[in-house]
Amino acid sequence: MYQSFYSLAHTPFTKDVETSKAFESDAYKEAIARLEYLKKTGGMGLLTGEPGTGKTFTLRSFQSALNPALYHVVYFPLSTGSVMDFYRGLVYGLGDEPKFRKVDLFRQIQSAVERLKEERNVTPVFLLDEMHMAKDAFLNDLSILFNFSMDSKNPFLLILAGQPHLRAKLRLNQNRALAQRLVMRYQMAPLTKEEVIQYVDHHLTNAGAKVPIFNEAALEALGSSSQGWPRIINTMATNCLLLGYQMKRDIIDEEVVRLVDEEGA
Repeated sequence: MYQSFYSLAHTPFTKDVETSKAFESDAYKEAIARLEYLKKTGGMGLLTGEPGTGKTFTLRSFQSALNPALYHVVYFPLSTGSVMDFYRGLVYGLGDEPKFRKVDLFRQIQSAVERLKEERNVTPVFLLDEMHMAKDAFLNDLSILFNFSMDSKNPFLLILAGQPHLRAKLRLNQNRALAQRLVMRYQMAPLTKEEVIQYVDHHLTNAGAKVPIFNEAALEALGSSSQGWPRIINTMATNCLLLGYQMKRDIIDEEVVRLVDEEGA
């Protein structure tokens, strides 16, 4: 369809882009740097951002760079479940069969973490996504579950990721114990106006574009309409390519972006 019309070898602006081909915005680079710092110190970190800012992609990039011989990753996005669901999910992720009682699940998780670290020199990495939806009971158990040797060591990495109001939840009195244990905190920002232009060019170039497809006015309109959020840019840019193909526009201009924006309103 539009790929051949615009002489593209691949579909741009897809969510399954390889992490090695990531557009490295300032926010992305800073988030990765903070996660690398956490990797050195061990313990808990917090990554927040508005929907569509690239939090999960950043976690995926961080994970893909970890040596599987040295790190065992457990990704868990089911923050709306019960505490028992959470415990069972972690046990499954650690490669064991969950027991039935909470106290036994607690011991299973702690024993598995300690075995990985002490016997195999493998650091468990827990990526807990969508944590802004987690209940306080869920958050309260985290500080207890990940307390090792009377809080004298951190044989794990744990990253809480979610929307910005997760930070507000962690400031509540009942969650202070967890908040105080966070070694790293970072909130991702949207792309700047200049980065939006670079982002679009980056993805089109990776898709095989040999000449510009969006003119300057279109890129400015895209940046303004999307407010710099990568997910919205992806959706709008894809719809612009589709509409541009239907209108037989060799170059996507401001009018095409405006029409796409109006359709999505």
